[in-house]
Amino acid sequence: MTVPNQLTILRLALTAIFVAARESGMAWGATVAAIAFALAVLSDYLDGVLARRLQCETDFGRLMDPLADKVLIAAALVCLAWSHDIPAWAAIILISRDFLITGLRQLALSHGTVLAADPAGKTKTASQMIMIGFFLLRDAICESLRITTYPAWVVSVGHVLIAASVILSIYSGWRYASAHWSVVVRSGRS
Repeated sequence: MTVPNQLTILRLALTAIFVAARESGMAWGATVAAIAFALAVLSDYLDGVLARRLQCETDFGRLMDPLADKVLIAAALVCLAWSHDIPAWAAIILISRDFLITGLRQLALSHGTVLAADPAGKTKTASQMIMIGFFLLRDAICESLRITTYPAWVVSVGHVLIAASVILSIYSGWRYASAHWSVVVRSGRS
C-alpha cells in the first residue's frame, strides 16, 4: 500500500479519535480533539502532495481520499451541531451539499464522464476547515485556561465563519450543479 493511501487510512483513524475525544467528556478532550483534527487535515494535504510527487495515484486513493475528507468534515459538523456550537440547519446544509455533489459525480461516472473539482468547491472546503478549526481551537484554549464563557468578539467571529461556510457551500454547490446539469438531464432519459 502506498504512503498516500496509508495517510488516507490514518485520516479515518484520526477522525474516530477526534469524535471519541470530543464527545468523551474526559479531561483535555477538547485539546485531544483539536490535535486529532489538525493532524487529519495535515494528512489530507500530505497524501495529495505525495501522490502527485511520487506519481503513485491509485484507484483506492481516488475513491477513499475524498471519502475520508467527507467523513472527517461530516463528523466534525455533527459534533459541533451536537454541542450547539453551530446550528443544526447549518450542518445539514453543509453535509447535504457534499452528498448531492458526490451523487452528481457518481451519476456522471455511470455515464462515463469524470467531473473535475471546481475551484469554488476547494474554497468551500477551506472555509469549512477554518470554521471547524476555529471552534476546536477556541474550545482547546478555553479548556486549558478553564474559561467557561466566551468573549462577545469570539461569538461574533464564530457566527461570521458559519455564515461564510454556508454561503460558500450553497454557491459552490449551485455553480457545480448548474455547470453539469446536462448529466442529470441525460441520466433521466436513460
